[in-house]
Amino acid sequence: MDELARILRQCLTEGRRVEIDGLGTFRADGGEFQFVADTRRRVFLAYAAEDAAKVDRLYEALAVKGFEPWMDRRKLLPGQNWPRAIERAIRNSDFFVPCFSKLSSEKRGTFHAELRYALDCALNQPLDGIFIVPVRLDDCLVPRQIRDQIQYVDLFPDFDAGLERMAAAMLRR
Repeated sequence: MDELARILRQCLTEGRRVEIDGLGTFRADGGEFQFVADTRRRVFLAYAAEDAAKVDRLYEALAVKGFEPWMDRRKLLPGQNWPRAIERAIRNSDFFVPCFSKLSSEKRGTFHAELRYALDCALNQPLDGIFIVPVRLDDCLVPRQIRDQIQYVDLFPDFDAGLERMAAAMLRR
């Protein structure tokens, strides 16, 4: 712990900012050290790898709107235990956004494992709260368990309208 404090102090003395992902940023201001908490709402984006380009667009748009999006290919570090990091990111998120498409709906793999884990995490949320915000990237079928209980948002044919609807719901909470 002393070593961490020494490194933090050294970085701040050199005029650097130190960001702790999901918590906030330490910075030096006129010789004083300050911590600025990150109050942005954290949004986990779950998707099939083939949809990465579309989800990249969503990631950027959410960041511009003041959210803190989390996407595996942007946040995972080399050598990091990715299953644990993904579960931690889902558990610590304010919102879980499964991005459904014709590809992701039928493909087996990580996307559905993340969705199942998020459904388990949702059991700890208030009944009327919003945690899972499903989006459709194209004209696909949303799984029955989702569509029977949770309203989804279409990001096609009008991405901006879908994004506004999604952001309004997440900001309302």
